[in-house]
Amino acid sequence: MLDYSQVGVFIFLTALIGFLTYMNCRKADQGSASSDHDYFLANGGLSWYFIAGSITLTNLSTDQLVGANGNQMLLVALWELAAVVGLGILAFVFLPIYYRNQCTTTTELLQKKYGDKHIRALISLLFLFGNIFIFLPVVLYSGSLFMQSLTGTDLPLVLIASCFAVVGALYAILGGLRAVAVSDTYSGVLLLAMALIVTYLALNAIDFDLSGIPAERLTLIGDNNSEIPWHTLLTGMAFIQMFYWSTNQVITQRAMAAPNIREAQKGVMAAAFIRLMIVPVIITIPGIVAFKLYGDINDEAYGRIVSEVLPPYLSGAFAAALAAAVLTSFNSILNASAALYVCDIHEAYFKKIKNVPAFSGIICASLAAFAIILVPVYATRESLFTTIQTLFGLLSMPILSAFIVCLVFNNVNAKAAIIGVITGVAFYAFFIFDWEPFHYIHGMAITLVLCITVALLANRLLFGQKASLAFGRASTG
Repeated sequence: MLDYSQVGVFIFLTALIGFLTYMNCRKADQGSASSDHDYFLANGGLSWYFIAGSITLTNLSTDQLVGANGNQMLLVALWELAAVVGLGILAFVFLPIYYRNQCTTTTELLQKKYGDKHIRALISLLFLFGNIFIFLPVVLYSGSLFMQSLTGTDLPLVLIASCFAVVGALYAILGGLRAVAVSDTYSGVLLLAMALIVTYLALNAIDFDLSGIPAERLTLIGDNNSEIPWHTLLTGMAFIQMFYWSTNQVITQRAMAAPNIREAQKGVMAAAFIRLMIVPVIITIPGIVAFKLYGDINDEAYGRIVSEVLPPYLSGAFAAALAAAVLTSFNSILNASAALYVCDIHEAYFKKIKNVPAFSGIICASLAAFAIILVPVYATRESLFTTIQTLFGLLSMPILSAFIVCLVFNNVNAKAAIIGVITGVAFYAFFIFDWEPFHYIHGMAITLVLCITVALLANRLLFGQKASLAFGRASTG
């Protein structure tokens, strides 16, 4: 159980992060935003260090620390190393296009390129599906599981998750994107520092001796039966990273909220540096050490090792850092989901919203409540990290295909792209649930090629339009 020093440190650091965030944001009146672009992009006022901090912590939360360490092998570091490439693509390929087109959401680019609001709405619905059914409940579940493991409490996971959801929703509703990004940065500094301390103390607990751990858990070259076979790096991995870092509203919303493209690119590349130098170590080594000490305990590994190696006053600090990470990741997804629904669906098909902050608050509260209901579903999964990656393939490659088709080709009918997207969702669902003759990452690459091929064939055969390569014109916005 938590002792008084843990509780005291936890309360102090949590309050300090809140106070620093308030001091930074008090001059920004989110409610006075004159447009959706102003409200959802913090009036274009995020400096590069807040962009870097927010991108880092939005991705690096308990679902990453708990889920990746739960695999208890070095191989999952490949996701982070490949992410550096994805962030580079965001900085130098997609961000210039988003800024030239003055996009509030990534999906707005689709409407401007295809000249059709329906494909924008469809892709937004797919993003919302992923946020609602995968990422929101996963963040709550993983954060609650960690707190349960760290403190040894008997409180039900759903109750802990509900506390996170209520506080997180209030934070998103009252603070907006600026508050989320600022608190992300402060929390991120604390979290990265604590995670590095945990990694060092975990290694110290085994005298820096990794002997006795199976070789397959210490390699970066996966065989055919591993979580990430080496050959998947040549097929779907690059496209997964391109999708996640360059088209995902939850991530790109921070980079699109800078005062200019230069500031945005600085923030993204700073996030890439953190991803390269720090993240691979902290998401793998503690889990590997936990395997040596406790055996194969899956998603309980990280909470168990933290509770064992940290003294009480530091475990209280780490609990505060992880709680902040859970809240800010949850906030980020809520805020991005509200932006997608308001801009891409409600205002496009119903009516213009007069009070965007208030209406967005209703959306955030509803999504938070639904996420709580889904938490028990993920408690039954053996590997949280693999579950997330596998399920998101239902959406990622079909969504990415819509962006690739509109940027690489001219004269493509939006309905043809929609047919490609729907075909891809159906094919990947069949692939992972009924067939799966090979690794799901290969399946993602095949799904992407299928989506693009179907879109181009439908464009020619059903709509009588012949696509042509855009070449350099794709980047002119």
